[in-house]
Amino acid sequence: MDFIQTYIQAELDKPELMQFNFGNIAAFSNKSPDYDKPNEDCVGIFQLDRSSAVFMVADGLGGSPGGNTASKLAIQAIKDSLSKTDDISSLREAILDGFEKANNLIQKKSTGAATTLAVVEYQNGHIRTYHVGDSMILVTGQRGKIKLQTVSHSPVGYAVESGLLNENDAIYHEERHIVSNVVGADDMRIEIGPTLSLSKYDTLVMASDGLFDNLYIDEIVDITRKGNLKKAAHTLSETATGRMLHPAHERPSHADDLSFILFRPES
Repeated sequence: MDFIQTYIQAELDKPELMQFNFGNIAAFSNKSPDYDKPNEDCVGIFQLDRSSAVFMVADGLGGSPGGNTASKLAIQAIKDSLSKTDDISSLREAILDGFEKANNLIQKKSTGAATTLAVVEYQNGHIRTYHVGDSMILVTGQRGKIKLQTVSHSPVGYAVESGLLNENDAIYHEERHIVSNVVGADDMRIEIGPTLSLSKYDTLVMASDGLFDNLYIDEIVDITRKGNLKKAAHTLSETATGRMLHPAHERPSHADDLSFILFRPES
């Protein structure tokens, strides 16, 4: 498959707005303001035709060697897999194959590297999610109703899903950053979401934990649910980075790489 547009990025000083036939995207990816190390996050956006695309966010594990390499390998593996299919209807198989290839490539590095990987397939107004790890995907309506939110593959994420923890308690939990499912592991498990139809005022948010560790879910929803998409992206990046640099009582704060993709279908 020949891509109409292809975009892979691991470093953006400010959010970038991209306009497609089917909608608008704002993307951001920058390293933690607290550490002198490469950005271990990576984002990818691939337009396949005038009404189809694949969006990706990967977060290399900071505690493992080669986290930045792992995240880029994962994005590239999905891209390579997509390029080998000529049938838009077989995107699901191509994406799953890309996950498997990424897992094998990262394991062959033999460095203990790993990454999360969140992928969204978009076709003719519908999305399907795929994810491994704790990089989250959510969809909010214009009035703030959460229409989709993935479950983080972590003990804390499962505790929230089962009702043992609420979202606000979870953001401060001491085990929040333990991830139980990653690309680069023998027991990697790919979670596939249902097909969801996007309304013209819905907003898709995909992000590494640099966003969800520094803003509450309801804050993210309130910022992204309506208005100018690029302005929303600026507000997210500035708020999250500000909290990393200036911790305050009763506000979440955790210095980390920060990457996200915002997508709103054409109205």
